[in-house]
Amino acid sequence: MSLTAGESMAPSVFLSSENPAYTFQFGKKLGMLLAPGDVVALVGELGAGKTTLTQGIVRGLGVGEEHYIGSPTFTLINEYAGRMPVYHLDFYRIETPSEIVNLGLEEYLHGEGVAVIEWADKVEALLPEDHVMITLQYIDSTVRTLEIEGIGKRYTKLIETVVREPITFEAQR
Repeated sequence: MSLTAGESMAPSVFLSSENPAYTFQFGKKLGMLLAPGDVVALVGELGAGKTTLTQGIVRGLGVGEEHYIGSPTFTLINEYAGRMPVYHLDFYRIETPSEIVNLGLEEYLHGEGVAVIEWADKVEALLPEDHVMITLQYIDSTVRTLEIEGIGKRYTKLIETVVREPITFEAQR
C-alpha cells in the first residue's frame, strides 16, 4: 500500500491497495490495535473490498482460521470470539436506519467488543461520535483506494499508528 498524505496531518489518510492481500493485511494490522468498544465503519460499493478488509480486522482481533469470515448479509450480524468479542454487522439489505432499531445496536456499538460495520453509510446517524470510517473505492479488478478517517482523538492516534510502519505481507492468509 502506498500512503498519500494530505496537506496537513488531518485524521484522514489515503492508501492504495494493489491486491486483496494488501487490503487483508492492512485490516489485520488495524485489528491488532483495536480495543473493546471500538467501532470500524466501512463504506464502499459492491466489490470494493469491505469483506476482505473485515476478514483482516477479524484475524487481527485473534479470531482463529477455523472460523469462516463471510459477509452476514442475510443474518445482519455475525459474532466471533477473539481476544475480545467481535461483531461483524452488514447493513446491505437495510433501507432505513429504523429497520435495525430492535437489533440491540447500542449493545454492539458500546459493548465489550469491537464492531465492524459494512455499509455503515446506511446507519451513519446511529454511529457513535468517535469511530474509524474507512471508505473503499473500486479502481480496477485488483486495485482499491482506502480513505481512512479517525473520528475522535483516540482514533486519530490509532490511524497515525497503523499507517506509520509499512505493512508486512504474509505468504498466505
